[in-house]
Amino acid sequence: MQSSETTPMNRRVFLRSAATTTALSVGANPHLKASRTVPDKPFLKAGLIGCGGRGTGAAQDLLAAAPNIRITALADLFQDRIEATRAKLRKRGQEIPLSRCLLGFNAYQKLLDTEIDLVLIVTPPHFRPLHFSAAVATGKHVFMEKPVAVDPAGIRSIFNSSREAKEKGICVVAGTQRRHQFSYIETQKRVSGGDIGQIIGARCHWMQGQLWYRTQTKAWSDMEWMIRDWVNWTWLSGDHIVEQHVHNLDVIHWFTEKKPKSASGSGGRLRRVTGDQYDFFEVDYTFPEGIALHSRCRQINGCHNEVSETIYGTRGYTNCQDTIYDLDGNVRWFYDGPQPGPYVQEHRDLVTAIRLEKPINEAFQIAESTLTAIMGRLSAYTGKKVTRDYVLKMDLRLGPSEYAMGSVATTPVPKAGVPAGPPRAV
Repeated sequence: MQSSETTPMNRRVFLRSAATTTALSVGANPHLKASRTVPDKPFLKAGLIGCGGRGTGAAQDLLAAAPNIRITALADLFQDRIEATRAKLRKRGQEIPLSRCLLGFNAYQKLLDTEIDLVLIVTPPHFRPLHFSAAVATGKHVFMEKPVAVDPAGIRSIFNSSREAKEKGICVVAGTQRRHQFSYIETQKRVSGGDIGQIIGARCHWMQGQLWYRTQTKAWSDMEWMIRDWVNWTWLSGDHIVEQHVHNLDVIHWFTEKKPKSASGSGGRLRRVTGDQYDFFEVDYTFPEGIALHSRCRQINGCHNEVSETIYGTRGYTNCQDTIYDLDGNVRWFYDGPQPGPYVQEHRDLVTAIRLEKPINEAFQIAESTLTAIMGRLSAYTGKKVTRDYVLKMDLRLGPSEYAMGSVATTPVPKAGVPAGPPRAV
């Protein structure tokens, strides 16, 4: 979905690199060797599901990734979003005919029925399990934005579709661009090789100002308003610990090569204008072998901002991005190699895997990271400690069971713990 004038900060500007290259990320697929070029054949046709700002950006990144690619179909709920995307792609030499500009809740299936080789799934996170399942069923290669679900039911669906994609040799790349960023990749290799010793702990942060929002108009039903304002509703986005902080949590998963056993968190709402979400979260995760992760995320204006990941070991620590320090804080190693823009690189890696017929499947890893974020949200919402096994098996699905423009029942903002009783006499 698009951003607005109320946006104080573009989340994807944090790590966007101005550098460009056609180098292939080895870390994205261990079966592929480093290459300075992306294969230019066969010709690939792609469809875009979700014509918001991020969807349009993903389509442009795909076109920048390699030659001989064409966007041939668009799908969205709103005509204005399709027209905006269509106009921007026209400037890139991509003319999408009106017959392949598809509207409605079933537009994704109509798009998948066209002659395309790969699909970009960039709808609000709630819809991604459904759209991913349909894409895999039709044999399409997939780029899918993060996170990939908002609830345990969605996570289980992603796992099932991931297994089917693996069996079919379908290539899947997720929007976790740090895994395609050369400095992160090289740093992770060194940590995996023991450069900081045994990992004993970690912390990660995504703290920034308020995101964009939409206020409801008389012309918009509840459903239309919520979807246009999707980043502020838990059933659509998963809350910002899932929608945004998943990037940081994914890095911790990647570097530790472990899954958290439990989460104990807190959070609250102070400033949000629309929706039913929290403004901040703070979660302690327990990993195997005694590894502890402290996680924080916040979206409030006028506060300290920080987007970071840190891994601590017995011999030193790292910022994960490009530097390794000894225990006294002295720099032991710094990455100074090429740094292609990771948002285009993730598409280069996808196209290369497709054209070389060497499947890549990132759906499993992003599903695990999304599950970790959901664990943190549920713990903060309830005030209870939760385990991975418990959350994964929960009978919880967010959102309406049927999709139609009209009224949508809302739920109150979560309040952890039990209501306070009357004041006690002292």
